Amino acid sequence: MNKKIAFHTLGCKLNYSESSTIAREFIENGYHKVSFDEYADYYVLNTCTVTENANKECRKIINKIRRKNSNAHILVTGCYAQLKPQEISSIPGVNTVVSNSNKQNIFKILNNESLQNDICYSEIDSKSFFKSYSSSDRTRSFLKIQDGCDYKCTFCTIPMARGNSRNQSIKDTITEAKTIINSGVNEIVLTGVNIGDFGKTTGENFLDLLEALEKINIDFRIRISSIEPNLLTKKIIDFICNSSKIVPHLHIPLQSGSKKILKLMKRRYNKDKYYDRINYLKKKNPDICIGADVIVGFPGEDDNDFSETYDFIKSMDLSYLHVFSYSNRENTKSINMLNQNDPKIIKERSLTLRDYSKRINLQFIKSQLFKNKNVLFETYKDGYLYGLTENYIKSKIPGNQKHINKISKIQLVDIENNQAIGRVIN
Repeated sequence: MNKKIAFHTLGCKLNYSESSTIAREFIENGYHKVSFDEYADYYVLNTCTVTENANKECRKIINKIRRKNSNAHILVTGCYAQLKPQEISSIPGVNTVVSNSNKQNIFKILNNESLQNDICYSEIDSKSFFKSYSSSDRTRSFLKIQDGCDYKCTFCTIPMARGNSRNQSIKDTITEAKTIINSGVNEIVLTGVNIGDFGKTTGENFLDLLEALEKINIDFRIRISSIEPNLLTKKIIDFICNSSKIVPHLHIPLQSGSKKILKLMKRRYNKDKYYDRINYLKKKNPDICIGADVIVGFPGEDDNDFSETYDFIKSMDLSYLHVFSYSNRENTKSINMLNQNDPKIIKERSLTLRDYSKRINLQFIKSQLFKNKNVLFETYKDGYLYGLTENYIKSKIPGNQKHINKISKIQLVDIENNQAIGRVIN
């Protein structure tokens, strides 16, 4: 079989882990995986629907494929496909639409002529868990430990696209982790929709999982992708800060620093709880990298609310921000809320926080200069090795390709274009 297949993933690390698992099944059955920019017989697009821009990007990519290869078979899956299968099916060039609930069957679907030009859709089965991990990157693997979300944030479509919170067992997770490590990967990123909620369907919890991973008698790094502040207990923080495997880097969604807006969003924490967690983390480990998600322009957010958010962010020792411009999503409560913000105002607020994020990230890197760090080198270009420190600082040193996928101790000595320059410590 010489059929060529290409994959493209939009959105989160969870999507990436699932795309990689789907691709492995095709490769194992004789398909030749090629770059998404190359000519292929089949194109699989794994979509996101967190923002309206994600939906637009999906349509843009489909049109690009059609211009490149009008005879290609295009299959669209993911969260957008779960929420709006008919809308995607009507896009010229799309042959097959597969909902999230049927994602694990994509190989069978593409090899069944009766299903190749169809919408393969079903409601999310909250008892079903699609085990997956990424394997296309030999230095890092995204391991899916949890799926779905039971939260009802007023701006979010993810519970509709992913279903209720569910997870695989610790036993299965450890088995997959060992498979990943034995393949030569040196860092595992734990991913899911709401990973702090791990254990609901198996009578376990996230701390149980971390303790089990810590006991694996092999050297590797564990990175936690994102965890809700209300689920980040002090016991978990203590364990992370004392771990020999879990790296000092956490991404903790904030969304807003306004009491009023947090309430309108129906978030499950208040400002005091969030501040307490950040403060506790920094006391335990001053060098820990902490990132936060922030949504600007939520309905009802006025200048005072934005100022409250900005001032609250500045009161904490954060390392970077991921800033999202609010966009209305169908079937969410926020779409019908009063006082929707003008797009120009949303853009201005977004630029303000993005600029602040650049400043605090540079400040964080400066605070780490002349300290020794462990870097996992991932790429090589023009005589330099590039990788991430344990606390998530992009770094480069002079070197050669033989050090790719190795963890080396370096000292950060300078900064160039918001990344650190290091030297090897002998």
